[in-house]
Amino acid sequence: MNLFIDRISVMGRFIECCCTSVYEVSEAVAGGASRIELCENLEIGGTTPSPGLTEQVLDICPIPVNVLIRPRGGDFVFSEEEGERMREDILDCKRLGVNGVVIGALHPDGSIDAGMMHRLIQAARPLSVTFHRAFDCCSDPFRALEDIISLGCDRLLTSGLAASAYEGRELLRELVSAAGDRIIIMPGAGVKPSNIAELEAVTRAREFHGSAHSGSGTTDRRVVSQLAGQ
Repeated sequence: MNLFIDRISVMGRFIECCCTSVYEVSEAVAGGASRIELCENLEIGGTTPSPGLTEQVLDICPIPVNVLIRPRGGDFVFSEEEGERMREDILDCKRLGVNGVVIGALHPDGSIDAGMMHRLIQAARPLSVTFHRAFDCCSDPFRALEDIISLGCDRLLTSGLAASAYEGRELLRELVSAAGDRIIIMPGAGVKPSNIAELEAVTRAREFHGSAHSGSGTTDRRVVSQLAGQ
């Protein structure tokens, strides 16, 4: 699998495509995506996909699939019951054989809920772990970055605390610089063919995240290809 990832990365940009159906995954793969983030209910920011959908996608997808673990829309302050539900969803994903999980949890003051995150990461390993855009609701981005690195997350998905990654590009540049080689900073939200080249130049990020929607509102292989620079 790593050889495949390396080959794709040489061919174009590393694009993680956010998909909500088998059809969208097929389009993403055909367009040259490097990895899938699978979720449902994207209109509320995404929630955990059903095990059935995850299994269907794994059956047809030749590239790595990371699964969003989020029990509901709204904020990222989760109860203990919600935390246990997320842990169980992570264990289900491990049994199905996904590449990684995408998680995040905050305290009411906007700091990282390190206790809950530690339990979720323990459940997830050895899967890849991405901290999701809960980060964009944090109160101190650089303190949060250090906490996320200390937890051992492999990747941080963020728009730079802005409505879109393009609007947050200057903070994204600072985060990439502060992170160094300790964690991958992956810009996401509003990443489009029209702005990805500038985002890449400004931020120096190595991976990008987007839904690659066409005018129809679904992932389109042509948009994916444009994002990947192929």
